[in-house]
Amino acid sequence: MIKVTETFLPNIDIYNTFVRGIWERNHLTNHGPLVLELEAKLKAYLGVKHLFLVNNGTIAIQIALKALQTTGEVITTPFSYVATTSSILWEGMTPVFADIDENTWCIKPSHIEKLAKKGIKTILATHVYGNPCNVEEIDKISKKYNLNVIYDAAHAFDVKYKGNSVLNYGDISTLSFHATKLFHTIEGGAIVTNDDDLAHKISYMRNFGHDGPDKFFGVGINGKMSEFNAAMGLSVLPHVPTIIKARKKICSQYNDFFRNTFIDTLSIRGNTEYNYAYYPILFETEEKLLEAIQKLNEAEIFPRRYFYPALNTLSFVNYQSCPIAENIAKRILCLPLYFTLKENEVKMICDIII
Repeated sequence: MIKVTETFLPNIDIYNTFVRGIWERNHLTNHGPLVLELEAKLKAYLGVKHLFLVNNGTIAIQIALKALQTTGEVITTPFSYVATTSSILWEGMTPVFADIDENTWCIKPSHIEKLAKKGIKTILATHVYGNPCNVEEIDKISKKYNLNVIYDAAHAFDVKYKGNSVLNYGDISTLSFHATKLFHTIEGGAIVTNDDDLAHKISYMRNFGHDGPDKFFGVGINGKMSEFNAAMGLSVLPHVPTIIKARKKICSQYNDFFRNTFIDTLSIRGNTEYNYAYYPILFETEEKLLEAIQKLNEAEIFPRRYFYPALNTLSFVNYQSCPIAENIAKRILCLPLYFTLKENEVKMICDIII
């Protein structure tokens, strides 16, 4: 069976070395030494000023919205994982959808501006498949209309734009370290900001609002990461360059097989050092996509329709027309991509599709 992804697991002896230390210290959570070590290493590795580990990528978005004192409506993308929209709704806010770019599949700045003119004060945009949004245009719009900008960077670990971490754009970026990601802590995530005041808010919001054992800055939530999750992160982090290199090679193999065929692939924004987080392909019609899925499944190959359906069509949101996102969501399919995927397996997948 070939799954859409397979979790990278480090040498178990290395992980167990960290676990034995946890046992010896009997310090399992509440900002233990492994969490602090992983935060420091990630800040250095990613080139960011403030980074706070949390227990998943969804709580990272929710804390980001709270830290920016967001209320009312939030401009967001209809083409992302459901957690992007669900976080807005869970916090009692209303998603307002801007359509996406036909090539990069990220939120379209001109559509953001139309909504910003109506007085909405926060944007939650996704770097889709790790492909950077048009961060420069969004920055211009945010300054023009005094908007807060959150980037859902769940797919964008180690992505650079013009030599700088894409996480340094906007007010806050959020990361997911779920087991399906190229860097993972089994479950986990992080919140990144370069703003000292926001960093202070985030630091207490993820820990019930604590300012010491019996004092509180304000309202908070339990967003802390455990030492066991941090141990996995510390075990995986040294392998990230090798993981990305392997994924790049697999993506190149897919590209070779699909060259001069009816299949369209993702257009990565210029000046980007990509992380090869996903390999999405675009079919001519939904019917052809469904036929391909059936044939792949018959061969015990299981791709996923990331991201389907378009979030503006969900039953629990007010429908707003986004024709580009709706059209692409019906025709997009993410193919298997993971560290140990073999070239003969890539060839088999492509032969079935073609």
